[in-house]
Amino acid sequence: MKNAEPEHEPTPEPPGLDEHFVPAPPLIPFTEPWEYELHFPRDPRGPAVARTTLKAVLGAHGLEEFTDRAELLTSELTTNAVRYSLGPATVRLRWTNPVLRVSVMDTCPVFPLPPAREEADAERGRGLLILDLLADAWGGCSLEESLFGVGGKTIWFDLVLGGGDPPPGGGADRGSGPRRPGPPVLAA
Repeated sequence: MKNAEPEHEPTPEPPGLDEHFVPAPPLIPFTEPWEYELHFPRDPRGPAVARTTLKAVLGAHGLEEFTDRAELLTSELTTNAVRYSLGPATVRLRWTNPVLRVSVMDTCPVFPLPPAREEADAERGRGLLILDLLADAWGGCSLEESLFGVGGKTIWFDLVLGGGDPPPGGGADRGSGPRRPGPPVLAA
């Protein structure tokens, strides 16, 4: 039995198609800086999307060494953004060899306070303790409501390739400087 569709001649390529072909860009060298940003709504699925995106970016750039720590810390910060903020959040990954900086921005200007020593084994409120233990440096700032829209806060952490100290002067836009251990720097 013959196919029910009529046979067609192959469609010829339009003339001059090769003139408009743009070759793929070369891969960014390992030592060159890059940045990715993910915006997500206030939705309980947001932290899972952020973790999946983070793992994909780190894997694509050969930075698997960071995956476990970065995933746990990003999960902690994005979960808090969804839980305590009333608006969307943003996760930014920035690589400046040898430092990976992950920043989580949300619309809640209230900066978390470290738990008291006697609360260290509580079920909630341990995010800053986890940051102290796993990040090579961390910090953040709060922004009050401004003329340009809703305020909020940013909390960031740095992971250094090889687990060493960040280089003098910092890696990616060091912001308020390395903060390990201790409370974050607050800026109004």
